[in-house]
Amino acid sequence: MTGDPVTRGIEPADLSALLAMNNAAVPDVNMLDEAGLARLVDLSAVAAVVLADGQPQGIMVAMRQGQPYDSLNYRWFTERYEDFLYVDRVIVAAGRRGAGLGRLLYTEVFDHATTRGILRVTCEVNLEPPNPRSLRFHTRLGFAQVGEQYTENGTKRVALLARPSSWSSSDSGRGARGRDVENPGAAPSPN
Repeated sequence: MTGDPVTRGIEPADLSALLAMNNAAVPDVNMLDEAGLARLVDLSAVAAVVLADGQPQGIMVAMRQGQPYDSLNYRWFTERYEDFLYVDRVIVAAGRRGAGLGRLLYTEVFDHATTRGILRVTCEVNLEPPNPRSLRFHTRLGFAQVGEQYTENGTKRVALLARPSSWSSSDSGRGARGRDVENPGAAPSPN
């Protein structure tokens, strides 16, 4: 990368490249067509792309509770929490992983949640088929497992994760320290 990566909102012209990135990440995310991706963007409170050298290198799609979104994982959070921002997908292009682009996208989500008083950020990560890289990444960002379920007719098992939106991303290397795992919406404990 020659220039610093930047984030911005997803534009219609981005959809083709982002769709290819999404579908290259299957089975870590589900396959979409362009209409499905456009619908997710429309439902989202945060629909961001990270650009490096002027090209899309990552995508983040996150929505508030109360959206007409038919996802078992989204529904799981809706049934348990009144206030959350649900990350439906965060994808970084394979050749750019480990370069801080995922963290940059999550900064957009945490900033959005914090400035709007949203209590928690939620997401899920595959346990079967396993996605250990994503699970480690989310743990470093301060997410804790709050549930588990099978989806897609029992072919996938996911860890349902949450973290307080106001917990500082600068604390991200500390794992579970400073968080109330039983009540992820609670303020971090002083250290």
